[in-house]
Amino acid sequence: MDFPIWVLFLFSILICNFDRTTAQNDFWGEYCGGSGNYTDNSGYQQDLDDLLNSITDTNNGFGFYKSTVGEATAAALCRGDIIPENCRSCVEDNARRLRQVCQNQVEATGLDENCFLRYSNRSTGSGVSVISSSSNRNNISDSDYDQWNRTVEELLGKLRAEAAGGGRLRKYASGNITVPGLPIIFAITQCTPDLSETECNECLTGAIVEIRRYDRNLGARVYKTSCGIRYQTYSFFGSTWFPAPAPAPASSGTNIGIIVGPILAAIVVIAVVVFLITKGCQKPKRKGPLLPEFQVGYSDGSPERSTHEREDDDTGEMNFFCLSAIQVATNDFSYENKLGEGGFGPVYRGKLQDGREIAVKRLSMNSGQGLVEFKNEVELIIKLQHKNLVRLLGYCIKGPERLLIYEYMANNSLDTFLFDPIKCKELDWGKRANIISGIAKGLRYLHEDSRLKIIHRDMKAGNILLDHDMNSKISDFGTARIFGGNQMEANTIRIVGTYGYMAPEYAMEGLFSTKSDVYSFGVLLLEIISGQRNNKFCYQNQPQNFLTTVWRSWKENKGEELIDRRLSRNFPTDEALKWINIALLCVQKEPDDRPTMSTVVFMLEGQWSANFPSPLEPPLSFRSPTMSEHSTILTGDTSGPPSLVLTGSTTKSR
Repeated sequence: MDFPIWVLFLFSILICNFDRTTAQNDFWGEYCGGSGNYTDNSGYQQDLDDLLNSITDTNNGFGFYKSTVGEATAAALCRGDIIPENCRSCVEDNARRLRQVCQNQVEATGLDENCFLRYSNRSTGSGVSVISSSSNRNNISDSDYDQWNRTVEELLGKLRAEAAGGGRLRKYASGNITVPGLPIIFAITQCTPDLSETECNECLTGAIVEIRRYDRNLGARVYKTSCGIRYQTYSFFGSTWFPAPAPAPASSGTNIGIIVGPILAAIVVIAVVVFLITKGCQKPKRKGPLLPEFQVGYSDGSPERSTHEREDDDTGEMNFFCLSAIQVATNDFSYENKLGEGGFGPVYRGKLQDGREIAVKRLSMNSGQGLVEFKNEVELIIKLQHKNLVRLLGYCIKGPERLLIYEYMANNSLDTFLFDPIKCKELDWGKRANIISGIAKGLRYLHEDSRLKIIHRDMKAGNILLDHDMNSKISDFGTARIFGGNQMEANTIRIVGTYGYMAPEYAMEGLFSTKSDVYSFGVLLLEIISGQRNNKFCYQNQPQNFLTTVWRSWKENKGEELIDRRLSRNFPTDEALKWINIALLCVQKEPDDRPTMSTVVFMLEGQWSANFPSPLEPPLSFRSPTMSEHSTILTGDTSGPPSLVLTGSTTKSR
């Protein structure tokens, strides 16, 4: 059947709207050169490619990115009112466009409305280059000239001091001032937060001197490589964005983006579905049950590419593996290759014909809930990539088989080390600190930095996997949920998770949010510090309630007694006590009293300049007396009583 003309019309509308909604700001200015050119396929080009592909993983939580890979160094900074999602997109867009504008240039800087990006083969300090421009070229009359200049400099001077004193995470200030008889002046000043207060002051002072060239204009802007100023006679900035205690209200422009995005996605889905229906839904060459979301074929040969693509994937592809290839790789799912048992089925180790080691999650055929979780996990993970998330390589669907193929993690899950009396000794303080940091950054990415807002809902030691170098990666997204737009929390009658790690509002009322994940992280952090399971916690050789005992010991200045005794005594006690404080803040009873994961990362990395808040007593940690130590509860099935799924209890020692 011919492709219907009205579908073409629909797509033409879609394309026009897509162009408008994804249009990017032009560079206000760009600087190319200073260090010569690099040659194609050179070592510097490889370093630069790796650097720009990973720069958005280095966000300090306030829109500042800085990283070095080999010979290449880069930094990026977003305006202080830009929310994380838009900030990340701006930096990614600038990285791509700057490579096009400054082809083969070793050093380059690009600036637009929302952010700037610079890279070079050397340290990028302030004053390397200047990008300046002006706007609103309506001259001030001679009678108002002096008053105008004094007012502009008064506002910029005030904001300069405020920005310079902004601390190590963000140096940004915005404000306005009324000029009698003239329009209101709006201005911002900003420095990269790696500058000291003195360096920021000096950089902004130089920018103010530069801007005097436009002193008769109603608007001007000057940006150096580490600071910038701008003033206009209209409001061009929103409320300053803060990661804690609550997200800043989105600007009208952000709301439009949030609304338009889902609409466009819906149009694409509708157009494709209608086309398939109109075309007559041609029969696949091979028969077999298809999940509606996937629309893929089957093969007895090597892996095929599916129609789904992983938005953040370096390769831009998602593999569909044939069943026979996985059976060969896992020795037909032999017991010897079994790594453990998850909530929805066993996990097997395998080796593909090309030598890659994989982990295969096999959906249990008698799992009443598993198919939903399987589809959810595939749809979710193909949109995510972060060094602290386990990477999904592909999937397989054939007959009753539902398989997820992951990268293989050489050291299995965290609980196999942490709670083993022998293997736990391999987790010295340095390794535990690295594991904690990785978990925190992975959660921050899920909550704040990814293109989606993801609530994991089952954060626990068994869902943290360790690679060959003992780096931690979050796994098992079968129970995760996506939040849209400015959604802050959701309610469910189907509670999925693990007792002992569940936030009270989720366990009792079905309310979940990023703050319920924060609660689970707090419990996990205390387990890593103490080396004990939350539901088998002993203090002074007596069984105790986990959270209550930790809090009382910390309040009585006996926190050191909670630290795993199997650790050697050469670890930083002060750091361990601070981390207990952080964990207790994460498990506060009220969600609003818990920090965001950005704040948690700042605290863990020692970037929190003030004293940590003093936590209140947490709620009692609880568990069902009928639960095993690895139990996951799934409730809300109206066809019968709550169902219990055993997770992790058959994990094999390696």
